[in-house]
Amino acid sequence: MSYRVKVYVNEVRGRCAMWYKQGDCFTVERYYVVGSGGKICLHALCSMLTLLMPFLKGISARDLGIGRENDVGYVQCPDPGEPYTCGGTVVFELKRERMNDA
Repeated sequence: MSYRVKVYVNEVRGRCAMWYKQGDCFTVERYYVVGSGGKICLHALCSMLTLLMPFLKGISARDLGIGRENDVGYVQCPDPGEPYTCGGTVVFELKRERMNDA
């Protein structure tokens, strides 16, 4: 069974250095990112990678400790924002979907 994970910007607190807005999205399928529009923050991506790969492999968001549902989880960008930096933090929602293996 293969999964894809759609990563949505759920909330922006402060000023995101990537100018993410609520609803922005990219998709991870197997081992690659699709549909990003070329706009993926490496800091945010690094913060979710250790959780994203097991999530793609079928481990539930509940078991990973990132959500209350099996197929929906949340991760946060590591930028703490004001008063510590001039940026802000972003909360991402990860929604897992089954893919048709063809």
